Amino acid sequence: MKKELILSNHDKSLSVRQQCELMNISRSSLYYKPIGEKPENLEIMQIMDKHILEEPTAGVLTMQSMLSDNGIKAGYERVRRLMRKANIRPIYPRRHLTVLGEKKYLHPYLLKDLKINRPNQVWEIDITYIPMEKGFMYLTAIIDVYSRAIMAWGLSNTLDAQASLEVIKQAIKTNGKPEILNSDQGSQFTCLQYVDLLKKENIKISMDGKGRALDNIYIERFWRTIKYQHIYLNPAEDGITLYRGIKKWMERYHNRNHQGINKKPIEKYKNAA
Repeated sequence: MKKELILSNHDKSLSVRQQCELMNISRSSLYYKPIGEKPENLEIMQIMDKHILEEPTAGVLTMQSMLSDNGIKAGYERVRRLMRKANIRPIYPRRHLTVLGEKKYLHPYLLKDLKINRPNQVWEIDITYIPMEKGFMYLTAIIDVYSRAIMAWGLSNTLDAQASLEVIKQAIKTNGKPEILNSDQGSQFTCLQYVDLLKKENIKISMDGKGRALDNIYIERFWRTIKYQHIYLNPAEDGITLYRGIKKWMERYHNRNHQGINKKPIEKYKNAA
């Protein structure tokens, strides 16, 4: 693994910055440090993260009620803050929870009635909260809609746009460019850096309608799969363990039959590419 090579490197002739540049790794993502929160808040965030997968329309009041049913008292502002921090976004309403970027960077949804029949035609990108034993991180991933193969993924400590940009660049370097890249209207995607990168690469920009999470349904389904099959069953004690676990799970994901396509994602992608 690239990061392990850097972390274990005893040759001091190259700085960490130089090694990262040579291996195309962000130095900021080299040292995984989970974000700190009080244990009770981490518990609330994990409970809400599981609940949103079962009830995608659950807003702050619904989450409050659900937590109360589980014996946890939490005020409206506390629940709202933790939902934001965990990037938990109900399908509707979302106006209080989604941190939008500037309106001038919004783009229309291009996938309605579009027949997707080849790899690299449409990719979807999203960011999700990943709970850990003593903290949490964010996972960014890009899925090829045709094959359901993951083009690239990365872990970060923040919801900043830079983490998404790094994953996009890695996906393009490894797999070429998509014709269309679809995202939600989060601030990571409605910003100058994101729009400029895609325009420079001649990639069409597509964005979900506000409050319509199902527009990005394939990556949403992927989040559900990885969380129930790996993340919740194997809470990582640190970032390196988390990285290794996800990497190993991704290999299995790509090499087993996917229900939606009745084929292995990696085979469908490579055979058609």
